[in-house]
Amino acid sequence: MTEPCELPATTARRMIGRKKLSPVELLESCLARIEAVNPAVNAMTAMDVDAARAGARAAEDAVMKGERLGALHGLPLGIKDLEETKGLRTTWGSLLFKDHIPTRDEGMVRHLREAGGIVLGKTNVPEFGLGANSRNAVYGATGNAFDPTHNAAGSSGGSAVALACDMVPLASGSDTGGSLRNPAAFNGIVGYRPSPGLVPNERRGHGWNPLSVLGPMARDVPDLCLMLSAMAGDDAGDPLAYTLHARTVRGEPALFHPPRELDLSTLRVAASEDFGLALVEGVVRRKFRRIVEGCGPLFGRIETATPDVTGGDEAFEVLRASGALASHLDRVRNHADKCGPNMIANVEEGLRYSLEDQARAASRQTVIYRNFQAFFEKHDVLITPAITISPRPWRELFPSEIDGEKTRTYFHWLALAYYVTLTGHPAISLPVGLDEKGFPFGLQIVGPRGGDAFVLGVAAALEAALAGDAEFGRPKPDIAKLRAAPPISGMEGFLGFG
Repeated sequence: MTEPCELPATTARRMIGRKKLSPVELLESCLARIEAVNPAVNAMTAMDVDAARAGARAAEDAVMKGERLGALHGLPLGIKDLEETKGLRTTWGSLLFKDHIPTRDEGMVRHLREAGGIVLGKTNVPEFGLGANSRNAVYGATGNAFDPTHNAAGSSGGSAVALACDMVPLASGSDTGGSLRNPAAFNGIVGYRPSPGLVPNERRGHGWNPLSVLGPMARDVPDLCLMLSAMAGDDAGDPLAYTLHARTVRGEPALFHPPRELDLSTLRVAASEDFGLALVEGVVRRKFRRIVEGCGPLFGRIETATPDVTGGDEAFEVLRASGALASHLDRVRNHADKCGPNMIANVEEGLRYSLEDQARAASRQTVIYRNFQAFFEKHDVLITPAITISPRPWRELFPSEIDGEKTRTYFHWLALAYYVTLTGHPAISLPVGLDEKGFPFGLQIVGPRGGDAFVLGVAAALEAALAGDAEFGRPKPDIAKLRAAPPISGMEGFLGFG
């Protein structure tokens, strides 16, 4: 029998509005799932149970009184621990902020609450989101939903695992080098990187830098679209939110929810397993080729092609380091004893670069962007694997090699995601079955510049076409097995980076 916490967010919201599901009942179901499963995976961290229960009771009262209900009315939310929540511990996974309790919500969180969402708790991250292994010295490691000894990816790893295990129906994330897409791929859920500015972020340190974005995570595309409808909007605090596609009325259903209906047979699809440059593990290449073979007939045309991303590794390394240097230089200089290895490595890397390096990286980024524009004149959609490897044990802080080839940096294994980041094009990771090792596989779907509604429509159509398919349908973790699993906190190396 389906438990309330397992209901799709869209279904739960509809049932709440029709007085067929109590927000209190839904919340208690989520709390029970967290109590049963979270010890095995450590996805949820700081909890706001009393406030959430009060919010659920208020939501129920509003329904019974016939008040106007927001898009997310009564839905419990997981908020990534990089995003400030009023009265709820927010640490950024850092010892520097292990006791920090914000006095305000940041804008994105405020918008979700205004839409009726109920903040239940925070989800685990790497320290300051640096890296794709959700481990830190405050809360410890998050385990993969399909095997807690393995990497959940990141930096939105806690959100992805919480969703995969039905702890919450919706969760927030953010993305620079794939932090929405990578953990979605590793845990069998959906993560969406929107066009920069679509979801305002007034806390971005370099306000005009489009690399970092906020975005939604969910268990299916319609749920994700529902959440995005409450997140998208305009905000003068974010310099990038001036763009035309971001000038929306927050929560307007017609913009993103429900997703646009599209006919896949009309699409010209390009498929690339490595962008011609990335190191990609053989198990990933084989699964991707099978997807192209099995799903290709759904499209009007599918061919092997890739935009030219020459120099993308070097450009991303420099531009990423610039942002990390601006955010963390003083912290590393003054409190190195409380900073993790990735954070220190980022600052040291940034200090090695010159203004000439920065200028060259920005120029290369522009060339790659223009290559994408030419590419999308001939193709409607680009599909790739979302990530270059199958999950590995989380004790490995990052992959130093892929199929015997040494990686350039601790984040080089995220290249399939960060090549897209450089261009600002919208991209989604859609779960399409399991790889040969038994872990979820995420398909990255990239659309044209500003084509957010289009990309979401493509993903929704493909998801619907594959629903229930034994090979390509969304995989789900074994909840009974996770209930019986020993606590991840007892595993060697759980707390910190060793």
